[in-house]
Amino acid sequence: QVHLVESGGGLVQAGGSLRLSCAASGLTFTRYVMGWFRQAPGKERDVVVRISWSGGSTYYADSVKGRFTISRDNAKNMVYLQMNSLKPEDTAVYYCAAGRTSGDWAFWGQGTQVTVSS
Repeated sequence: QVHLVESGGGLVQAGGSLRLSCAASGLTFTRYVMGWFRQAPGKERDVVVRISWSGGSTYYADSVKGRFTISRDNAKNMVYLQMNSLKPEDTAVYYCAAGRTSGDWAFWGQGTQVTVSS
């Protein structure tokens, strides 16, 4: 059974930083693209960043380029999201996801709340 467990969310002031972590189990981690999505109240869930199985290829939404960094540790089955220069508009529930391709997200975590105060 696959489990993705996010941690690291919380309340931070604008301009601050948070680091989200996602622990994966029950899957061959190196066969999966990993991604972070977010969903704000009343909005759709959108992809924020994703990273290839090797870590050699990444994608960032325009809204987070230069502020967020995704990384993965294949030895530990972990993926991380370093979020710097946070803005109130980054407030959302952040979800970790795994897929064999970037267009096929098969597994999801339960989400972690990130709240950025102005």
